[in-house]
Amino acid sequence: MRQPSQGGPLSEEAVTTTDADAVGSPAEDDAVLLFVGGPLDGRVEIREARHGEPLPTITHVHLHGGPKVVHRYDLQALTGSAGVYHLRARTPRDDDQQA
Repeated sequence: MRQPSQGGPLSEEAVTTTDADAVGSPAEDDAVLLFVGGPLDGRVEIREARHGEPLPTITHVHLHGGPKVVHRYDLQALTGSAGVYHLRARTPRDDDQQA
């Protein structure tokens, strides 16, 4: 049994993960999601089955010194356990149309 740096020994449940689990290998029911376009381009996420089905739309908001930058990604399912989030094309805001 491994020993933590401080305190008592870890429980058996705490040491049951493998090295493959530590790097994020998907379980059979987990969803593998790829992002295409925008600031999340190339990101791969593994959504654990316990979190439910992947959301149909993801909103990514980048906050920095200037105005916030919002990107939306729409899910395209590939299989029951894999999907691709594509960057949604920008649409003019109501303020931009009135100017």
